[in-house]
Amino acid sequence: MKNFFALLTLAAGVSILAACSDGSDSGTAVEAAADTMTLEQAVNDNPTRSANNLKRDMYRNPIETLRFFGVEPDMTVVEIWPGAGWYTEILAPYLQENGKLYAAHFAQSETRDYYVNSRKQFVERVAKDPAFSDIIITEFAPDADSEIAPPGSADRVLTFRNLHNWYMNSGTDGVQAAFATFYTALKPGGILGVVDHRLPENRPDTHMDSSGYIKQSLAIDAAEAAGFEFVDASEINVNSEDTADYPRGVWTLPPTLGLGEENLERYLEIGESDRFTLKFKKPESSS
Repeated sequence: MKNFFALLTLAAGVSILAACSDGSDSGTAVEAAADTMTLEQAVNDNPTRSANNLKRDMYRNPIETLRFFGVEPDMTVVEIWPGAGWYTEILAPYLQENGKLYAAHFAQSETRDYYVNSRKQFVERVAKDPAFSDIIITEFAPDADSEIAPPGSADRVLTFRNLHNWYMNSGTDGVQAAFATFYTALKPGGILGVVDHRLPENRPDTHMDSSGYIKQSLAIDAAEAAGFEFVDASEINVNSEDTADYPRGVWTLPPTLGLGEENLERYLEIGESDRFTLKFKKPESSS
């Protein structure tokens, strides 16, 4: 048993043993059941998660989002550009016992300070945090031949609030190249889950150039161009108060609050951005 799960499994183990007191189940089966962390535990009863990250659940809806993407604890999952690890804090312990988590972080060849420091801090946490200890760190750059996981090995590839970066750097080609990499990593029938800041469809495309917002239709078109089948869209992460027209783009809103004290109460009241949540599938017939 791994120490990280000791507290979580103690109470669960007592109830499971009582239910199996007639001897109908083996000790091995009881132990396996006790070791399985539920998604609710990974989100709400998880000592790895920081207090600040817990406060953002109201905007990011992790239980509903991961359930929509069909993430199960025995899957192989790739998280793209995990940054400081907001979703990693949930995925790492959830997958630790029976699944596998690849963290496709910024490329080691990056020279920009933000990317270098973010990857360095993440690598250090993997080395020190028991909940992160089984993570396999890979790398991803949309304009490079990145192996984010062995080809055809992943059940799920998940990317949260990243497409706008690839678009701002390389336009539609950058987004399509990213999706092509995800397609290669997924098993036939595997799912790509995408969340990003939504630009209203009636705005000019030029509003995607630097605002941090991106059109849902562009994401769908790029995924289909890479070979994916569009499965479904969810309004789990909708925010009707977000007008997507701020002086510093999406970074005007929480958590960045790029204007500091200027109109702070207004932006706090709006909350985090309006986001689309999309699910795509690699066709079963893919080789």
